[in-house]
Amino acid sequence: MHVEIAQIDEPGILAMSVAGSTATLTENCSTPTVRQFTGLLPTVTVTDARQPDQIQAGAGWYVLGSSTGFAGAADQPAIGAGHLGWSPSLIDGGVSGQVSEVDVETVKDSGLDAMGLADQELLALALDSAAIAPEGQWRATAGPFLRTPATVTPGDYTANLTLSLFE
Repeated sequence: MHVEIAQIDEPGILAMSVAGSTATLTENCSTPTVRQFTGLLPTVTVTDARQPDQIQAGAGWYVLGSSTGFAGAADQPAIGAGHLGWSPSLIDGGVSGQVSEVDVETVKDSGLDAMGLADQELLALALDSAAIAPEGQWRATAGPFLRTPATVTPGDYTANLTLSLFE
């Protein structure tokens, strides 16, 4: 018997997965004027199964996050998404070191870009997809933090955080 099996030349994919669907924030390091709640996001994995020649020159990928405001379970006043920030960290940033993470400060912070996660904000990015594609996979997480005035209404609150991968 003889068989000739041709190579499949389908393009690979660039994909993102998240290892869970919830994160809980607990009070940590509050001050007399600012209450702070911290937690840990589930691991975010970006996988690139493409060959470098399948990637457009100059293309890069990035993971963005944005949040809704925190709605109170007992109709307390909402806490705007600007009060939610994060401090990401790479778990596996690849061998090249060309994947970076980006901190997001809240409206309670004093930074120039202290806007919180009210709009799409960077979690991680790679500026040259073709150069790092052979590495195949990168993993990151983030330590989200909610900073509110000390006068925030007590109660249970929930928000939806959306993560998106773009190239």
